[in-house]
Amino acid sequence: MNDLDAQIEALLFVSGDEGVKLAELTAATEAKADQVMETLQRLQTKYATDAGSGLMLVKHGQQYQLVTKTEVAPVIHQYFTAPITSNLSQSALEVLAIVAYQQPVTRIDVDEIRGVKSSAMLQKLVLRNLISVQGRADEAGRPNLYGTTEYFLDYFGLDALTDLPELGTAQTLEHLQASDQNDLEVPLFKETESAFTSDLLDESETN
Repeated sequence: MNDLDAQIEALLFVSGDEGVKLAELTAATEAKADQVMETLQRLQTKYATDAGSGLMLVKHGQQYQLVTKTEVAPVIHQYFTAPITSNLSQSALEVLAIVAYQQPVTRIDVDEIRGVKSSAMLQKLVLRNLISVQGRADEAGRPNLYGTTEYFLDYFGLDALTDLPELGTAQTLEHLQASDQNDLEVPLFKETESAFTSDLLDESETN
């Protein structure tokens, strides 16, 4: 694989489910459009003919996107719908805290607060019924609006969202997840606030 192949593959990966346009790939790599097209075609052939790869490269409209092959759909479904047998990961708690305290919220809002892509984690939380799509935002593209579910309240032992502390972080939900709900004392923040905490606080004050 040459450098351009690696660069474009990395850009396709980080673009997630949104995909990336030819012009964006050209601008990012500073390569000519025909070189980028040749690379895209080469990668598409590579994924399609590699039986050991679970990925394929597709084009939807103007967007190029890495997706999973239909052959691996069962294991992906199993991963996203498996019962919660252990505590949620830190990443899941971060996304869940943002949704809980900022709802209704779009994926772009979640991404901006965390500073990383959150689409896969949002999908996982939806499939586990902790959050759900509760409408569409009245803005360009009409993105989904996410909010928590009744199961979210049950999972964290809450009667209503008003039982959450005034401001929350991933650490807040982690304490809710691990503590005895009958004798719960949840600190709002640790002594040293993380970048995530600061971003969430700033976002709350502007809403």
